[in-house]
Amino acid sequence: MSELQRLINELCPNGVEYVSLGNVCKIVKGVQFNKADMNDEGSYPVINGGINPSGYIEQYNQEGNTITISQGGASAGYVNWLDIKFWLGAHCYAIKPNADLLNRYAYHFIKSQEYKLQECQYGAGIPALAKSTIESLSIPLPPLEVQREIVRILDKYSESVEELKKALEKELSLRKKQYEYYRDKLLDFKSVPPPWTDDVRWRTLGEVATSIYRGSGITRDQITKTGIPCVRYGEIYTKYNTWFDNCLSHTNETAIKNPKYFEYGDILFAITGESVDEIAKSVAYLGHDKCLAGGDIVVLKHNQNPRYLAHVLSTYDARKQKSKGKIKSKVVHSSVPSIENIRIPVPSIDIQTKIADVLDNFEKICSDLNIGLPTEINARQKQYEYYRDKLLQFRIKNA
Repeated sequence: MSELQRLINELCPNGVEYVSLGNVCKIVKGVQFNKADMNDEGSYPVINGGINPSGYIEQYNQEGNTITISQGGASAGYVNWLDIKFWLGAHCYAIKPNADLLNRYAYHFIKSQEYKLQECQYGAGIPALAKSTIESLSIPLPPLEVQREIVRILDKYSESVEELKKALEKELSLRKKQYEYYRDKLLDFKSVPPPWTDDVRWRTLGEVATSIYRGSGITRDQITKTGIPCVRYGEIYTKYNTWFDNCLSHTNETAIKNPKYFEYGDILFAITGESVDEIAKSVAYLGHDKCLAGGDIVVLKHNQNPRYLAHVLSTYDARKQKSKGKIKSKVVHSSVPSIENIRIPVPSIDIQTKIADVLDNFEKICSDLNIGLPTEINARQKQYEYYRDKLLQFRIKNA
């Protein structure tokens, strides 16, 4: 008999009471910070609506070992654990369990409900998560000794996953830097000999475009499993890389007012984001379906090689132009005029194709980690989630 089973048999043999999370936790919303005080190297991270810190400042309003849930933005509903002091921003919640609930036990449970929280996002523009949605989660409340043993087991699994993730992140970072260095060198056309540099002209995207326009809003609750393929702006940051040929989302075309379409070869820009450095991330569409572009997306039509444009628009020089004049805040915006002013080198179509082939191949080599360590991480993550879901299920008391 396991220690956990022994404790359950001894302390709660007749089942466990389920209570609303709001009855055993205080849910605190953060406060707005002074953006002028924020930088990239401060002492305390600012945790706001995104998955990553918005920046760093020299003050904090939360102690370490705290559960946070993103309240606004594309990642609304994301559950995190902060083991250091930090500043809780206005677009994030902190969860404060009472004496009947272990902090870490609460974290494992709420993390298991993350997908439910994300499904409860509301708002046609920037998604948000209501405090009442979190409060209404039903959590099993076994005795503290049982909670403590469950935490010990689940922490052991999650720690092994995190160790592997750190090893993978280091490897991916090295490969990414290698790829970006090679790509930027090739596309600066200064150190590259002919024929690569023959007839290269620098042109703005406004000159390259045959048409450029914004998409039309598609809310989260309008996403369906079938229907016309579509892309929402947040997916450009989280789901797609340099180019893609299949949309991950679909919607009912008749439900979209003033629909805007994109087709093979078009470049999509996300003009709303959470970071100045990543604003206006772009991706090329190489599929053959006619698709819908969501709001806060700009569609660029052109007569160039789409894979070449996707690569050149990812260079350091292009990203610097995209972020020019943008202010670091909760939400960063770009626009059609800003995108039209971006200047890129435009060689002949033949050279564009050759460069795109070289970079596609090198990017694949750098990114192809679909065996080995990632497989092990995926297996351990599934193992953790399996045991987490099993351990957090109890017979309801008096049921």
